[in-house]
Amino acid sequence: MLTERLVAVLVTPSCGDAAPPGVGRDEFLRAVAEDTYEMVAGLDLVTPVILAVGVTGLEEIAWPGTPVISIDSVGQAFAALPPADQAVVVCGDAPDLPPLLIGKLFRELGRAEIAVCPADNGGAVAVAAHLPFPEWATLDVDHPEVVKALRAQAPGPRKVATGPGWHRLRTPDDLARLDPGLEGWDSTRALVLA
Repeated sequence: MLTERLVAVLVTPSCGDAAPPGVGRDEFLRAVAEDTYEMVAGLDLVTPVILAVGVTGLEEIAWPGTPVISIDSVGQAFAALPPADQAVVVCGDAPDLPPLLIGKLFRELGRAEIAVCPADNGGAVAVAAHLPFPEWATLDVDHPEVVKALRAQAPGPRKVATGPGWHRLRTPDDLARLDPGLEGWDSTRALVLA
């Protein structure tokens, strides 16, 4: 039996915070969200979803048939997802995230209830979980010690696993972390390298 898997791109107003000088915040937000979504939509054996917290018009970046779900807070992300066995919520400010890291999170769910791709500068780039999301856990992708916080909430050991880390674009200084040699992130690249 095939496991039903979702990968959701979580888009919040802060996804535009790293806009370089001369680029509008909303324009940058849409570019990074689109690139993150394009990576997710290109994955095999998963269903892509977009979760929007206080951001409208994301249907414009979605492929036909992709659900765009508005939620009030990041903490509602997993509860808002359509029915599935497992899901990964990816922050929309990670336009150059290698798809392999999503696969590694799903693999970690073979031994844990939650798996985290930590952000290099604190917080999480992505969080994977069995659905329904464990009642003992509270999702906060911006918590500076997200893995430590989730493990403190866990009812026992080995409930929270970690995969390799990556970076998010949260300030203009983070743009230096983008690697022009990596494929993808075309919309972001057009704004940053213009």
